[in-house]
Amino acid sequence: MILITGGAFQGKKAYAMEHFHLREQDMVNGADCGKTDLLQAKAVTDFQEYVRRLLKEGGDASTLAETLYTENPDILVITNELGSGVIPADPFDRQWREASGRAACDLAKYAAEVHRVVCGIGTVIKE
Repeated sequence: MILITGGAFQGKKAYAMEHFHLREQDMVNGADCGKTDLLQAKAVTDFQEYVRRLLKEGGDASTLAETLYTENPDILVITNELGSGVIPADPFDRQWREASGRAACDLAKYAAEVHRVVCGIGTVIKE
């Protein structure tokens, strides 16, 4: 597993495509992919949106990283860092931010590599 993280609109997807030779058709989007797609994809973008949908449907994201690692250990996961801004006033948004952050920490634990992208420039923070 490879994890790429960073702020919104920082060039994470372009970085992944260039450095890991991915194409658009290799990726699913967390905003609209199903669980089966996620567990079979080469890469997922906007993983935090998958977490949002899971929570909205009453699901639990606490074992999501472990499941993903067990079922699809070669996946590349792209997710936004959500915890650097203003704390949301909406209770659900706070729950989502917390769940996404915890899932990202778990993904980083399982990942062979973790990259942080800022302004399109990636830094390997775990190798």
